[in-house]
Amino acid sequence: MESLAEYLGTTRDRLLALTNDKKCGEVIKRARNRIAMIKKQLAFNGKIPAAVLSFDLKNNHGYRDKPEDSEPEGAEQIIIYGPRDGLGEMKELVIDPNPKQRMFFESTAKYTAYGGARGGGKSWAMRVKLILLALNYEGIQILLLRRTLTELRENHLLPMQKLLEGIARYSAGEKEFRFKNGSRIKLGYCDSESDVLQYQGQAYEVIGMEEATHFTEFQFNALTESNRASGNMKTRFAPRMYFTCNPGGVGHEWVKRRFIDRSFRGSEKPEDYLFIKSLVFDNRYIMENDPGYVQTLMNLPESRRKAMLYGDWNAFEGAFFPEFDPEKHTVPPPDIPEGSIRFRALDYGLDMTACLWCFAGPDGGVTVYRELYESGLLLSEAAKKIVALTGKGENIRYTAASPDLWNRRQESGRSGFEIMTACGLKQLIKADDARIPGWRVVREYLKGGEHSPGLKISRDCVNLIRCLPLLRFDERVREDAAGTPHEITHAPEALRYALCSRIPKPALQKRPAGGIYSFSPRVTEPRADYAEFLDY
Repeated sequence: MESLAEYLGTTRDRLLALTNDKKCGEVIKRARNRIAMIKKQLAFNGKIPAAVLSFDLKNNHGYRDKPEDSEPEGAEQIIIYGPRDGLGEMKELVIDPNPKQRMFFESTAKYTAYGGARGGGKSWAMRVKLILLALNYEGIQILLLRRTLTELRENHLLPMQKLLEGIARYSAGEKEFRFKNGSRIKLGYCDSESDVLQYQGQAYEVIGMEEATHFTEFQFNALTESNRASGNMKTRFAPRMYFTCNPGGVGHEWVKRRFIDRSFRGSEKPEDYLFIKSLVFDNRYIMENDPGYVQTLMNLPESRRKAMLYGDWNAFEGAFFPEFDPEKHTVPPPDIPEGSIRFRALDYGLDMTACLWCFAGPDGGVTVYRELYESGLLLSEAAKKIVALTGKGENIRYTAASPDLWNRRQESGRSGFEIMTACGLKQLIKADDARIPGWRVVREYLKGGEHSPGLKISRDCVNLIRCLPLLRFDERVREDAAGTPHEITHAPEALRYALCSRIPKPALQKRPAGGIYSFSPRVTEPRADYAEFLDY
């Protein structure tokens, strides 16, 4: 209005008074719209930042933050003006954050986490936050991560393609959105632990980690090394990271320690960490359009309901094996005592082959002294590698392997057992794969004590030592370990096979008495050579 008043040689107040006149008011309205369009064109040419334009239109051209008669108190719309790629016009995007989401948008802390429960609008907030940054900061480099490619596509790629149509170009080959001002949002994923290493040497001013508790602390720490100035920006910008998260998952502990417990270590600074708690009750869209979702969350089992509905970070148990203590259970590469029984345990998968070399000492304790942990190996390649890593003087009594190795492969008509045996891997036996009884056996070995000789792991077995403390409880089966992220489960599974192979079968699988049986199970006398059985 000031610009128009100055052009006409009058005052703003006089011009406002004339807007009530039917004839003059229509002329003034057209003139203001024309000025607004000129300012949009200036923004298109990079002369006015989008945020400044939005403020100017709101205060000087009649744009309102919110419909006063329909929006709840505290809600505000944000109008984004982006240049249509290759067209001489602007595209207008109107976003409507709730107060918690607006806090997330406005945060400039080094590390900002948002969420804590289901239905709080986390994914929407993350992608809109990153789009706002890309539109407002020329040349900014942004990395948005999910754990898996499928999650990335469904939660972000498809919605962002729709939202940014005509504003940013998407490169399918590079998996990135490119903006006219030189900004870039790259989409990535870290399905396995080592996937994070692909970002080494790269620089991003902003990194967004969606569902941060699905990432390991190693992955988080590795990504912080890439959170630095890229050199592409024209203005100063403090690098930062944004997170969305719920309780539970492999990253529960490191997220909870920093953002919920605020228990800082070393050079970590309290002022660098901000947590914005958001529940389903804060999400206006769900509360208005799908209120039944709240009842769905209320029907969950108690511990999960507390976590997913109310954001209770203490509702979930932490590590699956709290008994594991690196100080107690890891040892330098050991000398193998005379008379020890050497054996192996194998969990094979094309995504990861985990094989452990173990020995049972004279006292019955088990020590893991070597490991193979490698992805992408065919059955024949895995077998040959295991044989090659086994010394000529080692007398391996047996190799306990997952029972599915005995299933015939459709592509070859042969079982994995047959293929591996043909490649020189002998003495394969079916492992006992009863999960819950097997994990109990592992706990007993970790506990050790007078009646349990215990477990030791050579410090050379870095992957087993790394994966054991990362295991988390299955959220649906209380005594089982979670099967995700899959990459960390292979070594613990092999350990379970190894330790269960040292336990007599009756101790693992006791037939229930009474109930469904119409007659008592047959009882046999203990064999005379039972003690020798333990030395098989």
